[in-house]
Amino acid sequence: MRINWLQVLLPRGIQVLVFCSAIAAFVTPLWPHTSYGHRLVYALCIGMLCWLVIDVCRLLMPRAYWCRTTDFWPSGWRGPALIIAGVAAGFFGGEPLARWLMGDAPDFLTQRDLTLILLLTVIGSVVGYFFFYFRGMDAALHATTADAERDAAQARLKLLQSQLEPHMLFNTLANLRALIGTDPAAAQQMLDRMEGFLRASLSASRATAHPLADEFERLRDYLALMAIRMGPRLAWELHLPDELRAQPVPPLLLQPLVENAIKHGLEPRVEGGRIEASAAREGGALLLTVRDTGVGFDASQPRAEGHFGLMQVIERVASACGDAGRVRVQSQPGQGTTVRITLPCPPP
Repeated sequence: MRINWLQVLLPRGIQVLVFCSAIAAFVTPLWPHTSYGHRLVYALCIGMLCWLVIDVCRLLMPRAYWCRTTDFWPSGWRGPALIIAGVAAGFFGGEPLARWLMGDAPDFLTQRDLTLILLLTVIGSVVGYFFFYFRGMDAALHATTADAERDAAQARLKLLQSQLEPHMLFNTLANLRALIGTDPAAAQQMLDRMEGFLRASLSASRATAHPLADEFERLRDYLALMAIRMGPRLAWELHLPDELRAQPVPPLLLQPLVENAIKHGLEPRVEGGRIEASAAREGGALLLTVRDTGVGFDASQPRAEGHFGLMQVIERVASACGDAGRVRVQSQPGQGTTVRITLPCPPP
């Protein structure tokens, strides 16, 4: 595994630097006759060398030897061995280095001083170990929780999609049954369209996202399917800019809205009406709009049970995007309905 040393070591190195600075101030009562700068050089040389040996050896160790509960520390005897190696490097390497940098004589430190430095090195290493160890455990726990939440959201999306597809299928079969007795040729054409639509739906159901172009193709198939039954009572138009064709979106996002528009908006009108679906980019968001000229409804009232598709789309957006996604409904009796879906869409 390739390691980005700067990205990995720099944040932790800054934390060790702050820790060493605090130790230099903390040990003032032990060496009251030395300046803070003098103590800081000793603390940095010992602490930074101790940390570098531990962290570099840890990162170079194969991941197979790491604890399963954290992404920070090796398992078994390797962890204590790293601490011992770090203490030895800090004491036997960092102390002479600091003495050389400060120009101190070899006999500057008494036996008491050396003992205190060794003790502080051990204590600092153990405290640093527990600090970074529990931070690693916390990061691993957050990553595991995020994975579980993502898996749950994907399972919920699958469940919602499985609920939507039978809903559409039952409505289409009911329409097909009515056409068989009145217009067998149209029923045959409708059956062919439905076969193609279901094949595309089955392919898309295996993924949690697909290109927006696929979503519009499925929408085109569905509208062509409905146009066979409604004839001139249904007019429709789709607008998809080329730069948004590859934008990933959750499957079955627009078709339930179009199905609702036909069933609750256009069919109750004798003259039918028009449906428009479009996609556009607004800053860092993707705006999907489905607009119809149907009978409309009072959007301020609680959702009726018949608006199954709309409620499921709202749940799909919430499951897929959380607070970053929104569904807004504008409708008034006699003035049609407009549904706008806002999804996160970073600029290309």
